[in-house]
Amino acid sequence: MRPDTTTPLRSDRLDLLPLGPEHAEEMAAALADPALHAFTGGAPATADALRTRYARLAAGSPDPAEAWGNWALRLRAEGRLVGYVQATVGPEATELAWVVGTPWQGRGLAVEAARALLAHLTGAGVSTVIAHIHPEHHASAAVARALGLAPTPENQDGETRWQLSWRPPR
Repeated sequence: MRPDTTTPLRSDRLDLLPLGPEHAEEMAAALADPALHAFTGGAPATADALRTRYARLAAGSPDPAEAWGNWALRLRAEGRLVGYVQATVGPEATELAWVVGTPWQGRGLAVEAARALLAHLTGAGVSTVIAHIHPEHHASAAVARALGLAPTPENQDGETRWQLSWRPPR
């Protein structure tokens, strides 16, 4: 069974909205701090670049064995987008990623959003999730740890693979 990667999700403070080109302008502002790229490289994307990227993501993976899920995080109390979560659902594992804009960091929003996503994925039968985290990115490691992921000895492109596996109920 494959999780629905197009359904809106909800947590206590956040609406997780399927990410599309219509979110590009607001996301460009939310993610404008160059510090967000300290561990991943690059620079903040323009609204036009995000619009193109989000259209490609919304179209889905060209690999039929893989599904992409991307959700914009709308903080209900402020009525604005503050980041995103991603799931790349593959046949062996689902890779998670999360980003929260600098002004909203330190409030537990990344953990809250990632937990909502994880609950959605596990409810659909996903049994292994992974995240790749730079060894010096302590905030992302804390999110992974809060989700129950643990670091493994595996490294890819300078990042440590974190993993959580369980046996789904029958």
